[in-house]
Amino acid sequence: MFKPLITAVALISLGASPTLEAQKKVILPNGAAPNAGWSYGIFVDGTLYVSGMGGEDAAGKIPASFEAEVKQSLDNINAVLKEAGMTPGDVVSMQVYITDGALFDRMNTAYKAYFKDPKPARTTVVVSKLVGAGHVEITATAKK
Repeated sequence: MFKPLITAVALISLGASPTLEAQKKVILPNGAAPNAGWSYGIFVDGTLYVSGMGGEDAAGKIPASFEAEVKQSLDNINAVLKEAGMTPGDVVSMQVYITDGALFDRMNTAYKAYFKDPKPARTTVVVSKLVGAGHVEITATAKK
């Protein structure tokens, strides 16, 4: 009995979708070169999605200590946040990839020092290898 009404609502909704399409803005941190394969960040509907950032510094070097590598990864994310007019306090979710489960406690110590409460939701995954020589890569989602 309600099928025609549901179909009509669905058709009306489909017809309205082009006017509701979200605008995507590429976020490129100051001094970073654009990359043809990915964007540092995409801002859409008040949410910033930050690509996985390793611990390489501006010269492409990985710090000597793992803790410094984690901090540099977070600093790299912060550069994207800053360019989007955001701060670490706006981060709501993170995904951390590390190459050795034995590094978890060291990563967690550096990570906890970076964020104030409430800390973002987080998933940590141990992977066999990352692209490049690093031991950590972190992605972030932030919302104002």
